[in-house]
Amino acid sequence: MNDSHAIIESRRYTTRAVPLSRPLDWLVAGCRDFLRCPGPGLLHGAAVALFGALLCWQIPDQFWLLNGAFTGFMLVAPVVATGLYAISRALEHGQPAGLMTAVHAWKPRDSRMVVFGLLLALAGTGWVMTSAALIWACAPAPVSTPEDFLRLVVLAEQGWLFEAWLALGGLLAAPVFASSVVAIPLLLDRDIGVLGAVLTSWRVVMENPAPLALWGVAIAGFTLFGMATGLVGMLVVVPLLGHASWHAYRDLVRAA
Repeated sequence: MNDSHAIIESRRYTTRAVPLSRPLDWLVAGCRDFLRCPGPGLLHGAAVALFGALLCWQIPDQFWLLNGAFTGFMLVAPVVATGLYAISRALEHGQPAGLMTAVHAWKPRDSRMVVFGLLLALAGTGWVMTSAALIWACAPAPVSTPEDFLRLVVLAEQGWLFEAWLALGGLLAAPVFASSVVAIPLLLDRDIGVLGAVLTSWRVVMENPAPLALWGVAIAGFTLFGMATGLVGMLVVVPLLGHASWHAYRDLVRAA
């Protein structure tokens, strides 16, 4: 597909401006969907928690790599929540929703979701490698534990390592967030190419910079909460954000 075709595809959908407080409405709607159909959401959350536990078990003495892996996972999370988008869509249309609804969303009907998932995985891997290389090369001593990360990176005497780490993370996360914030639900819901979905997502962000910046902060905050609770909080955080992301897409994108 060429660029002009992707632009034409994207223009089939109009983007809607929303007030700054709208992310709160998405969270409320996401919570409502989770309570109406909790089983699949809990399974998604448990899978993410198990993945995190396996990471902690495999690399317990390399916190710099573990931290990069967790933050990199945030970049691919929109794909992980595909089944939850399908459940919210079914609930919205008054259709039966359950585990099989989520499973069917993963049925390989075409390659669009696979392509987008691979692109996000590539971005996540790039961040893991970049984060690990920066910490390994610039920290004054090995970073093996959260205490080491706090002492040697966050509170480093040089005063620039943590700032550089955050800046690099933001430099990668911002365009990935802008490319994916509504793209995966749009790909699930409509017959549109990957590039067309990405362009639509960017149009949404450009029209709503403040609300979507707040939405990004909310996603990061809930994710940090899930991690801080020993990953137990992910049981609720993953389905809440997954269902809420569907409502964000439905609120921000309309067929022209």
